[in-house]
Amino acid sequence: MSDELHVRAYGPDNGRPVLALHGVTGHSARWRVLAAALPELRILAVDLRGHGHSTWNPPWDIEQHVEDALAILDAAELPRAAVLGHSFGAAIALHLARTAPHRVERLALLDPALGLDPREMLLAAEEARVDETFPDLVAARAHRAIRWAGIADELVEAELAEHLVTDDDGRLRYRYCQAAVVTAWSEMARPAVLPPEGMPTLLVPAMQAEFVKPRWVKACRAELGDALTVAELDAGHMVYLERTDDVAALVRAFLAGA
Repeated sequence: MSDELHVRAYGPDNGRPVLALHGVTGHSARWRVLAAALPELRILAVDLRGHGHSTWNPPWDIEQHVEDALAILDAAELPRAAVLGHSFGAAIALHLARTAPHRVERLALLDPALGLDPREMLLAAEEARVDETFPDLVAARAHRAIRWAGIADELVEAELAEHLVTDDDGRLRYRYCQAAVVTAWSEMARPAVLPPEGMPTLLVPAMQAEFVKPRWVKACRAELGDALTVAELDAGHMVYLERTDDVAALVRAFLAGA
């Protein structure tokens, strides 16, 4: 299974292992900037199924993504690892921790996307069915700059260089499977789950986004008590690209608490 999944490794071979899971429409190289700010860690970043250079074969549900994550840990011969997830990747990380808590040492959730309004997820899924293509790099750059307002220009350029491909019509598109993305929006409408009891968890809500619901945070506090650390950041949804140094400091302090 793991040979179907594309994994990038950042940091020293003997660094503390961290499995990193990106969000919907993303890819593993987005973790490069955070990995550079945390050079002591060994970050294993995967292209989720249906994204990037991993297989695009279904199924694309959360259970399959959890199975894929476990296959990556097995291939790396890691009995346990800290798990870092952003957005939909954080939802997968949560389900991984609930499915196999003995494999997850600690859980860091960056603006997790789960338990979202089904009506809004329907609109997002319908929008994802429409081809997102661009006639040239100028158009792609302008579109990404709007979507990633507040993120440094060099990170926008890195995203375009890594993630754009040319289709059969000569237009540029991002390297992901639309059907997988539609499925992901549906999965984010599933009821929100909580981390397992006693699981050390870092939660970083992005206060300029609306993914993390106060009621869910309250439920996490009741379930986890002192095992939960909540650190709100004044940023958009791509919090680890917009506030890299702050997120790195939070992750480093959280891991040091083990």
